[in-house]
Amino acid sequence: MPNVSMPDWLALLSPLPADAIVERKPVASAEQLAAGTAGPIAGWQSVSMHLAEPSVGLRHLLVTIDENGRMLSAGDHVMLVGESNAAGIVIYDHHSLGGRYEDDGSFRGTRWATRMERRVDSELDDGPVESTPSTPTDDEIAALNRIVSDLLMR
Repeated sequence: MPNVSMPDWLALLSPLPADAIVERKPVASAEQLAAGTAGPIAGWQSVSMHLAEPSVGLRHLLVTIDENGRMLSAGDHVMLVGESNAAGIVIYDHHSLGGRYEDDGSFRGTRWATRMERRVDSELDDGPVESTPSTPTDDEIAALNRIVSDLLMR
């Protein structure tokens, strides 16, 4: 496995690649899903983009918008795969920033940094997990808003 340096979070919130594939789907409410009567909420959409490079990691960006195109929530999740060590442990770093947009357009959310260890010969996530929440900075929120705008324009 290649040695992947874990980049700065703002670097992860960089512009989307030109070839990123965007997927739009209708949104169903949790109540409808639980009742087995799932149907779309009129005009609401989830807009997502997945990028995967198995030897490096994956990224999932998801935005929910209402019937007027107003952003309701956004989440950007990046999982990076590190090099396995002599003991056969692979380190995964998961960075995420997600939350909701308030009526005034401001963003309220949490940034998570999670480190997980997994044995190469195991299907289970059997190593220590360290997960640290923090309040996103203004720069991180601005970067998330830029990447969300880019996603919605595609």
